[in-house]
Amino acid sequence: QEHYGGLNGLTITWIGDGNNVLHSIMTSAAKLGMHLRIATPKGFEPDLRITKITEQFSEEYGTKLLLTRDPLEAADGANVLVTDTWISMGQEEEKKERLKAFQGYQITMQTAKSAAPNWTFLHCLPRKPEEVDDEVFYSPRSLVFQEAENRKWTI
Repeated sequence: QEHYGGLNGLTITWIGDGNNVLHSIMTSAAKLGMHLRIATPKGFEPDLRITKITEQFSEEYGTKLLLTRDPLEAADGANVLVTDTWISMGQEEEKKERLKAFQGYQITMQTAKSAAPNWTFLHCLPRKPEEVDDEVFYSPRSLVFQEAENRKWTI
């Protein structure tokens, strides 16, 4: 909102694990007027109960929802590209399996080519290079440090 002046009508794309951060976005995006596009590998989808709630909110608020396995399809027309860790606390033993499953899900400038011309990037940190490459993470399009600063005020 700080960057775009408002959220209504924006498209937010999540590429990565169907985790708690995604669940928070899913339960709020439609209420804020945002379209949501989600790309997760098979077996790493968001919780089905959250998906059902999100579908209801999307219908109620007139927004669009897409769930896909294709990161480029999800990124198509996105204003905001978002990812998070692929290996959360307590999942360290699954690292090898998870890294294999998430091959092709790294956010890169190639991913961003299909995004909207005004695209930006968010990640709640800490970030690993396999999730997003340095070119995107340190680009002027990256708002990760403003995002981190804003989190201070919610704590």
